[in-house]
Amino acid sequence: MRQHAISLAAVFLALAVGVVLGSGLLSGSVLSGLRDDKSDLQNQLNSLQDNNNALGEQLNAADGFDAAVAGRVVAGSLTGRTVLVVTTPDADPGDLDAVNRIVADAGGSVTGRVGLTDSFVSASSGDDLRTRLTNVVPAGIQLRTGAVDQGSLAGDLLGSVLLLNPQTAEPQSTPEEMGLALDTLRSGGFITYDDNAVQPAQLAVVLTGSAESNADDGNRGAIVARFAGAFDGRGAGTVLAGRPGAAQGSGPIAVVRSDAGLSSGLSTVDDVDRQSGRITVALALGEQLNGASGRYGTGPNATAVTVGAPPT
Repeated sequence: MRQHAISLAAVFLALAVGVVLGSGLLSGSVLSGLRDDKSDLQNQLNSLQDNNNALGEQLNAADGFDAAVAGRVVAGSLTGRTVLVVTTPDADPGDLDAVNRIVADAGGSVTGRVGLTDSFVSASSGDDLRTRLTNVVPAGIQLRTGAVDQGSLAGDLLGSVLLLNPQTAEPQSTPEEMGLALDTLRSGGFITYDDNAVQPAQLAVVLTGSAESNADDGNRGAIVARFAGAFDGRGAGTVLAGRPGAAQGSGPIAVVRSDAGLSSGLSTVDDVDRQSGRITVALALGEQLNGASGRYGTGPNATAVTVGAPPT
């Protein structure tokens, strides 16, 4: 028994020594491997960062080139034409300034800006908005029977007072009727505008943002999309322009592009934050005058980068 106990003790001692020695060798090997992996990953990260910086520089250079030639590219495309700008709550002020400049470069003039508020694009305010709209319909204006949701109804009504008749280029309502409609909506907190700074126009740009801040309210994109579509139906043409996020998910541009009825008449531009997109806005307005429309930019379901470019 004593010999047997000694043998077992020797076995366990050998096993313990083996585990200690093995774990030391193994831990050294594992640590060495982890260091190599970390070094490889750091090299990959550095390479990707270098590529990203290079692409950013190329994009900035392209923007600089586009800005330099923008005036020559769009010159004459909107000569003598008038444009009204409608902004959504998430529209970027820089994009608004850029759109105003590109319209001027194209020979057109902006007749004013109307801002849609958060209440305007909120489904919870729909009943109040519809009530106010139906109480200020100008004499002689017949609202479309299909315009029943708040976006379509608002676009149809505001289009009839803010856009010129596409055939005659004459106002479709009196100045008093336009003033009443705008004042009624402003007093209800649905729109903003500067007094005596809005006049009817032939064309319109509905300028939206990236739609990221509206992720909690999926109805907003649909309301803006239907507003722009109905607004387009009252004038010579409308372009819905926004940042890339507006063409994704439930963004307004995405909604238009997924609806054949809306996209058949309304043009969309999904890269208004880039100079190329701003050029496209002016060209798309000119295209609208000829009865054509398109889906432009680099986002989902865009058919071409810009007007006249090969289909993507």
